[in-house]
Amino acid sequence: MKTTTIGQAAKQLEIHIETIRFYERKGLIEQPQKPESGYRHYSTDIINRIRFIKRAQELGFTLKEIVNLLSLNDQPCTQVQDLAEQKLASVQEKVKDLQRLEFALKEMIVQCMNNPDDDHCPIIEALQP
Repeated sequence: MKTTTIGQAAKQLEIHIETIRFYERKGLIEQPQKPESGYRHYSTDIINRIRFIKRAQELGFTLKEIVNLLSLNDQPCTQVQDLAEQKLASVQEKVKDLQRLEFALKEMIVQCMNNPDDDHCPIIEALQP
């Protein structure tokens, strides 16, 4: 099995060494044993696990959710599906919030564009308590 040092792994994964160390501290990956002389060597399995973690983060999963996903690796797909459905509901709610924000910002911009008084800004006034 091919192994790499932490520096090589970080470069290969395009992440910082501290990210790998953080994952070790959080228990997301195992820290390889350090030989008496030399560097720790990370296996292909660990590298692939880090790729999984990074991909899950890109999809919006939190580290807590990723730990849960990793623990479900050998479980029935329905449990993973349940977690994915919960995440989807959360994402859909955020999208609705962003759409409401988009509408509010557009309305404020229109008010600002139609504002004849340069001394008063409708956007600033709307944001003040």
